[in-house]
Amino acid sequence: MISNTSVPYHIAIVMDGNGRWAKKRLLPRSMGHRAGADTAQNIVTAAAKAGVKVLTLFAFSSENWHRPEEEVNELMTLFLTRLEKKLDELNKQGIRLRFIGALEALNTDLQKRFAEAARLTKNNSLLNLVVAVNYGGQWDIVQACKKVYAALEAKQLSLAELTAEQFSQQLSTEELPPPDLFIRTSGELRISNFLLWQLAYTELYFTDVLWPDFDEQQLQLALETYALRQRRFGKTN
Repeated sequence: MISNTSVPYHIAIVMDGNGRWAKKRLLPRSMGHRAGADTAQNIVTAAAKAGVKVLTLFAFSSENWHRPEEEVNELMTLFLTRLEKKLDELNKQGIRLRFIGALEALNTDLQKRFAEAARLTKNNSLLNLVVAVNYGGQWDIVQACKKVYAALEAKQLSLAELTAEQFSQQLSTEELPPPDLFIRTSGELRISNFLLWQLAYTELYFTDVLWPDFDEQQLQLALETYALRQRRFGKTN
């Protein structure tokens, strides 16, 4: 077990490999997504136990709409059913829920449930659980640019005053610090349009383990690897 002083404050995860996990077991992809949802719940608990304060999970990208309609509908239904089933438990654990992305494209029931979950848990402080749904890093930067432009038009901000820190406040992650550790499962070596601005100096960790098989022991291995990294942010030792 590593010391809390070496634990990343913010972890971001691309939860990849649900479909391949199901295929290996001759199961429908929907079963892989359900197994992945179970893993997500376990990792939330494990991260909080380890001392992580912010956990951002890439649940559904803006590109995922191009998947078969049946699979998209299954994922949306899974969001609703798991939220209804686990919300009280997460609230009792002290987990604060937030949802980022172009949420207006989701169905009304899901938007209402997301808003209700965020409202119910807003005072919790053990762990901030940020769920990215219909999210894309390019979308995030574009919508931040639109906010900056509106502020310039309203003369609430001058171009000369604009800084990277001010721009960061226009992103969907707003007041949250950038991730310290990025994890991607299933062996793919890319960030797939996730938190493009925010990952500028994040430590990257890739594993061949498929997401449904990513357990507390695997998280611990990622944390131990992170603890050995030397973060210089472009500076010398």
